[in-house]
Formats: sequence, C-alpha cells, structure tokens
Amino acid sequence: MTSPTTLPPVPTLGTRPASGSNPSRAETREQLARASYDLLVIGGGILGISTAWHAAQSGLRVALVDAGDFAGATSSASSKLLHGGLRYLQTGAVKLVAENHFERRAVSRQVAPHLANPLTFYLPVYKGGPHGAAKLGAGVFAYSALSAFGDGVGHLLSPSRAARDVPELRTENLKAVAVYGDDQMNDARMALMTVRAAVDAGAVVLNHAEVTGLRFTRGRVTGAELRDRMSGEEFGVNARLVLNATGPWVDHVRRLEDPQAAPSIRLSKGAHLVLRRTAPWKAALATPIDKYRITFALPWEDMLLLGTTDEEYEGDPGEVSVTEKDIAQILDEAAFSVRDNQLRRELMTYAFAGLRVLPGGPGDTAKAKRETVVTEGRGGMLSVAGGKWTTFRHIGRTVMKKLEELPGHPLGDDFEPVSALPKRLPLPGVANPRAVAHRLLVDRPAPGPRMGADTARHLATHYGSLAFDIARLANEQPELAERVHPDAPEIWAQVVWARDHEWAETPDDVLRRRTTLTIRGLATDEIRAGVQGLLDQR
Repeated sequence: MTSPTTLPPVPTLGTRPASGSNPSRAETREQLARASYDLLVIGGGILGISTAWHAAQSGLRVALVDAGDFAGATSSASSKLLHGGLRYLQTGAVKLVAENHFERRAVSRQVAPHLANPLTFYLPVYKGGPHGAAKLGAGVFAYSALSAFGDGVGHLLSPSRAARDVPELRTENLKAVAVYGDDQMNDARMALMTVRAAVDAGAVVLNHAEVTGLRFTRGRVTGAELRDRMSGEEFGVNARLVLNATGPWVDHVRRLEDPQAAPSIRLSKGAHLVLRRTAPWKAALATPIDKYRITFALPWEDMLLLGTTDEEYEGDPGEVSVTEKDIAQILDEAAFSVRDNQLRRELMTYAFAGLRVLPGGPGDTAKAKRETVVTEGRGGMLSVAGGKWTTFRHIGRTVMKKLEELPGHPLGDDFEPVSALPKRLPLPGVANPRAVAHRLLVDRPAPGPRMGADTARHLATHYGSLAFDIARLANEQPELAERVHPDAPEIWAQVVWARDHEWAETPDDVLRRRTTLTIRGLATDEIRAGVQGLLDQR
C-alpha cells in the first residue's frame, strides 16, 4: 500500500456545488414536512428503493427515508451477484431459477448494462466432493437452458484448461470443472442509481433520517416522526399509506405500530472478505462445500471477494460484524479450491457482513427460501422484507400490486397500475461502458489532464454516461482530476459528484458506497479528512 505521505494534495479550490445539484437537507426536510404524500417508504435498502421507484413511476407522491445511508446495510453487503441461483436446482425450484434468470438478463442487458458485468463461473469437482462430475455437468447444462443459453451452454472443462484462466485454482484431486455464466455488479452503485431513478420519477428522498415514531389518525398509521441525524432537527411526514421496508429492523418498526406485534422474520448473517489478488482471474470459482452450500471466490473491483457464511443471527442488526470465526471459516472453505498463496491474511483489505431476512420459523437458514415476507399491521402499515438482490425490480412490482389491491384502496385510483409501467425501464446513465470509456480517453480537452485508462473504465462501469459529467468537473477544475489515492482509479471529482448528486453526507458514504476506496483498504485517515473537507464545502 502506498504511504500516506505520497498522496496528492486534497482539492481546496473551485469545489463549489455544481449546477443541478440535489436540494439541501434543509430544503428536503421542509418539503417532506410541508407536503402530504401518497406513500411513505421507511427504509432505503434496495427493496424500499425499488418500491419507491415503481410507485413514483405510477404517478404516486412518494417519500423515502432511511435512518442511515441508502444501501447502508445489507444492500451493500451482498455477494455482488445477479444470478439465477444454481443451488435452487438442488431443491427442484426450476420455476424460481427461470424467473431469476429472466430478471438477471433484463437488468444486465436492458435496465443496467452499464452497471452489470458478465462473469464466467467454474465449479470444481474434486475427488470425494459432495457432487460428481456427471451430476454437476447436467446441472450447469440445465441451468444454462433455463437462461435460454444466453450465456452459452453449461459444460465440463478439463482441470488444466481451468487452471490457465485461474492460476490460483487448486488442482490436486481435481477431476473436472463445470462451467456456467451469471452476472456481477457493485451493489451499492446499483442501489444508488435506482435511488436516482426514483428521484427522476418524482420521489423525495432523505438518508440519515431516523423514524422515532409513527403518526396515527383514528387508529390508522398516517405518517412518521423523524429526526435528522446530521443536524438533530426533528420533523414529520404525512402519508396516506406507510410502507415499512427496513430489512433486519422490520419488526422493530412494526412494534412502533403495535408493541405486541409477534416476530415475523429471522436473520441469517453472511460475511465476506476482500483480498488483493496475486494473479489474474478470468473466471470465478463456485465450490460446493456440502449438499446445499457453495463458497465463492469472485474477481471483483480488481480484488478477490470470498464468502459467504450462513448462520442464524439474533443480536442487534446495527452491531453485525465479521468475527475471527467468520474469517477462519471463509478462508478454510476457500482453501478447498484456492491455493494458500492467495489466502494469506496479509492480503486482506476489508471484511463486511450483512443480514439476510428470512421468513420466521425453524430450520437451517442455509436451506430456507429467500421469500419476500409481507404483513399488514393493525394500524394499516404494510411491512415487507426479504427476497434476493437479483429480483429487486420484481419485488418492487410485487409490492406495488399488493398496494393496489389493499381493501378500501387507501392510495386511491388516480395512478397507473404497475402492469401498465414500462417493463424494462433503464436506470440513469444507461450506455455501453466500453463506448463510454473510449470516449473519456479520446475526447479529453487539450491541454486538459490525461485520464488514466483504469479511471476511464472505472467511471464507465460505475456511472455509465453520467461519467461524462464527472469528467467535465475534472476538466473544469483540474485539481479534481487527481486520484484520491495512487493505488485506486477514483478521482476527487467523484467525491464532489457524490456530495452534490448522490446524497453523500459522511466520509463512509463516499468511501464505502460511492467509491471502492474502503474495500481496497485505502481509506486512510488523511483521505477521510480530505473527503470530509469537501463535504463541508457544500
């Protein structure tokens, strides 16, 4: 890692808010308190964000709030996959896999091709492993068939051929390798672009705004009391209907409506590790651990992502963290198929954990279905939790259908039914990322600063065509064209963009979710101070 003394200077000039910036927090608070909304969504994870997006498209007046940052919890702590769910074939859930594939293809090809990347998966078959080569070969063929062979035909590969693509693949006792295709994303970036899509459709959003209580009218929930965690300001929001989409906190908010509300969910912790790579990886590894579980080794953001765990969690959702036990388990399981050289602890740059929301009840969390749980409280608040990242659009549509069908039609009838909405409406910035990267490199103004090829690729695959607006900031204010850290592709213009256009309020908002500096292990104290300095200039 580069010493902090070699970091470029933090920009201090010309960092005024850009034209077209988001409203200030004070302006947003005033708007939320003054207006009356059709739908108030509590919870800025991908489920709440997707619902707000679809509701705003329908013509509803929508407000979205979150006690932390958008995608600040589980929605930015996933395995970063858009996938059909190969393991679901094990339980015969063929229809579910086909539906997942449909959503995966829609997101990666029409909705967000600038934010999704195709990824080849190698599934190694070792002597004495839980599955044989013939079974896995048939499984990946069926998996690819359910995707209409859009990612090629699932097949078997020789160990020597696989090792050329993944030099760190452990080849001892390796009998064969099954091959299939899925997609990958930066989950935080996908969520933020969906927030932007919701705002473009008319939603009003505010992060770091904690719900402290609910408002009632004649026994019905008609809004919420909030506290701005950044300023301490207290305010309220009125709404005809309130949707509780707070993920692991869903039962906590339900008890604000009914202190006697019984638990509706259980939680499973999934931990991941991020390591520097010791060699190029042209494919990901998905290694069976037992009959139901798979451990992943994924090339992601120029790093290697390992995981995940799956164990019941009963503590405070806000206190979830990666333990030494988690680290040991992930490294031990990765060692089934990854050489020791790649699993050295000194290569670790970051570790994170998220909480899966599962239906309440007994049983092994690893075998539990990833279903969306919908409940209605005695005050009319609707609570929704669970589901898979891959199907985030489908979940948003499903919740909207539920809202349309509520007895008494609390939302009225003056809005478009979800069935009438565009089926594959793109997220902002939709573009071919290769074309965007090429233009960023070719169209630079002379004598403007030359953009690195890695920075161009990074901007193209995290912002799509919005990368041109970030490049314009860098061209107009050359100090913003400097890299935040020499070992990362990000430039300071992204920090200003995050501040003015992506609701970033804290250094963690910028470094963990709007850029990749934290996961690379590069969020030094000096950089954090520099980011805070730019945030303070809003």
